[in-house]
Amino acid sequence: MKKIEAIIKPFKMEDVREALSGIGISGMTVTEVKGFGRQKGHSELYRGAEYHIGFLPKHKIEMIVPDELVERAIEVIMDRARTGKIGDGKIFVSSIERAIRIRTGEENEEAV
Repeated sequence: MKKIEAIIKPFKMEDVREALSGIGISGMTVTEVKGFGRQKGHSELYRGAEYHIGFLPKHKIEMIVPDELVERAIEVIMDRARTGKIGDGKIFVSSIERAIRIRTGEENEEAV
């Protein structure tokens, strides 16, 4: 099992969710986050004054998937989240040693 974490633009969230559901990924956690990378934020004008917004809104998706779905999930996220512009996001993949469903005690892939 692997944990996939993806940071994407908020307006791409629904497309990504639908596509992941279409390949059999039934659960995920989504968090509204703020951050910056190479974008370094942006400037806006408000009532004649310019101010800098350093942290940009993003959505963080976290999911645990079986090893055989990892590459397909990454492809789907990249395809649906890509705009071709700076700030499209990042995907991180890490190994999961153990997963336990609290309610039933099921472990590993049965728990996911």
